[in-house]
Amino acid sequence: MKKIDGNKIAAAIRQQLKSKVSNLPNKPGLAIILVGDNSASHTYVQLKESAADEIGINFKKYLFPSTASQADITDKINQLNNDSSINGILVQLPLPKGFNEDAVIASIKPVKDVDGFHPDNIKALISGRSGIIPGLAAGIVELIVSTKETLSGKTAMIFANNPIFSDPLEYLLDRRGVKAVTCHADAEDCWHLTKEADIVVVAVGRPKFINGDMIKKGAIVIDVGFNHVDGRVIGDVDVESVQDKASWLTPVPGGVGPMTVAMLLSNVIKAYELQSQ
Repeated sequence: MKKIDGNKIAAAIRQQLKSKVSNLPNKPGLAIILVGDNSASHTYVQLKESAADEIGINFKKYLFPSTASQADITDKINQLNNDSSINGILVQLPLPKGFNEDAVIASIKPVKDVDGFHPDNIKALISGRSGIIPGLAAGIVELIVSTKETLSGKTAMIFANNPIFSDPLEYLLDRRGVKAVTCHADAEDCWHLTKEADIVVVAVGRPKFINGDMIKKGAIVIDVGFNHVDGRVIGDVDVESVQDKASWLTPVPGGVGPMTVAMLLSNVIKAYELQSQ
């Protein structure tokens, strides 16, 4: 099994973005809204802030307690929608219980939605129009492409609980000639497909959800999971049982996470350029 080094690939992308930002007349601005005390969310925001500082993007962070109302969040989004110094707005997911995530995302101006989750941006992507592509899905595809394996004609199994994530990924894989199927984590009729899939992507937030018995020999395995277990961060894949069967595997940490951040910052620059036209 070979490791797909997301840190290395992302570092190269950030260097390209840093050079691009240095040639812009103004620095792009990114605002992140973080609600509650989810430890993984705080870690991700710290990574995004550090990467933004590295490449020269102005970064603003707005923290809200889990007791904040949805109106508090959408009011802040409306302010940022009208702030010309902010080119990208991101609401860190998941939001605490009681929030309507779809409604919150829909309140962001599509051109400032640098996560690419706004319904208009999803529709634009799936209809083939150029727009802001979800950074998570784009990063995963870049990691798969980095293996230099032939993708056309391959099959992929995606385990995910949210179509905001799976739909764009299915579309991007389809553009590469990969036939992808998505299943919910609790679905019981998918395992026979998983054992036949050339690519397995798992993003369900369950430690060791995927083990070696569930995949076929030579599969490319992309682990999107981020779980705190006994003081360590691990993914959704049982690495020990998978490593003798997978041909490629993304590590956690150091795989999907840094790539997602790099693609997010690329979207900030794209949003800046769209708003400068």
